[in-house]
Amino acid sequence: MAKIDALFRELIAKKGSDLHLEQGRCPKIRLHGSLVNIAGQSVLTESYLKELLFEIAGPDMWQRFEKTGDLDFAYSLGTEARFRANFYRQFFGFGAVFRLVPSEIVPLESLEMPDVLKEFAALRSGLVLITGPTGSGKSTTLAALIDYINRQHEKRIITIEEPVEFVHKNQKSIITHREVGMDTESFASGLRSAIKSDVQIILVGEMRDRETIMLALTAAQMGILVFGTLHTNSAAKTVDRIIDVFPVDQKNQVRMILVNTLQGVVSQQLIKSVDGTRRWVAYEIMVRTSGLAAIIAEGDTTRITSEIQLNRARGMILMDECLVGLVKGGKVKQEDAFMKALDKYSFSTRFSAS
Repeated sequence: MAKIDALFRELIAKKGSDLHLEQGRCPKIRLHGSLVNIAGQSVLTESYLKELLFEIAGPDMWQRFEKTGDLDFAYSLGTEARFRANFYRQFFGFGAVFRLVPSEIVPLESLEMPDVLKEFAALRSGLVLITGPTGSGKSTTLAALIDYINRQHEKRIITIEEPVEFVHKNQKSIITHREVGMDTESFASGLRSAIKSDVQIILVGEMRDRETIMLALTAAQMGILVFGTLHTNSAAKTVDRIIDVFPVDQKNQVRMILVNTLQGVVSQQLIKSVDGTRRWVAYEIMVRTSGLAAIIAEGDTTRITSEIQLNRARGMILMDECLVGLVKGGKVKQEDAFMKALDKYSFSTRFSAS
C-alpha cells in the first residue's frame, strides 16, 4: 500500500471531493466547497511530499514531471476509488491535487438537471458543449450523457481525456477510452485519429487550443456527434470563446461552421446548500434554434440571452434564473447565489422584487 493511500481513505471517509497537498502546508481536503485541514497531519516537508508523490508516479512519469513542471494522470486505490491526479511545481516547491472520481456513474435520469439533456444524447451529429469552471461537475454530466447513450443506442464512441476519469463498460455501444500522454500524444492527435476510425460519437475532455477546437468543429461537420468542454460560464461567452480563439481572417468561416454544427451548450457551476451538507448544480442551457443560428451568423452574441429567455418552452434557462429558483426553493443562500450570478444587479433586483 502506498503511503498516500491513508490520506485518500481519509478523503473518502469524510466524503470530500479533492485532496490538496502542498509543500510547507498541512494536507487539506475540499468538503462541500470549503478547504479544511486533515486532523492529525503535519506540515508537508519537501522530502516527505516528494516521497509520497514519487511512490505513485513511478520513475518515468516523475522524470516527465521534473522536465515540464506539470503532470496529469489517473491513480486507482485498488477497487475502492479512482483519482484524477495533478502534480505541479509552485513558488515554495511541490504541490498536488487529487480529484476523487466517483466509482459509479450517476445516471442521467438521476442528475438534478432538465430532461432536455436527453435530447443531446439522441442527436446524430453536431457539437454539444458542457462548460464551467474547474470542479463544476462537467465530467459528471458528460459521463451521464455517455452512459445514457451506451444504454439506449448502438454507437461507436471514443473518449479522449487527460486522464481517463469515468470508465464505461460496453452495453449497447462500443466505447474506447484514450488517455492523452499515454494512448495518444495530445487531444488534437487523438481527435485526428478518431475522425478516421468509423466513429459516431467523440468526447473531447478539454478543447484547450485552436487546433483541437478546429478538429472538433470539423468532426461535427462530418456528421459526428462531438461532446466537448470549455471553461466558460455562459452560452454567449462559449460562442465568443470559440470564435475569438481564431485569427481575424478565419472568424467568419468558424462562425458559419458553428451556425451549422452547434447543437447546444450547458454551462454549470456548483453552489453550497443552505445547511452546508452538499452542493447544488446551477445551470444555463441553450438549445439550437433557427433564431440562434441567425444570431451566431450575424455575430451579435449579446442577443443570445434574449433568445434563451424566449425559448423556455424548449428547455432553455439562464444561469441567473436557475440561481433565483434555487434561492426561492430554500436550497441555497441568497448571498451564495449572488456570488455566482452573472448579472449581479439584475439578480439582486429580481430577487428583492420577488
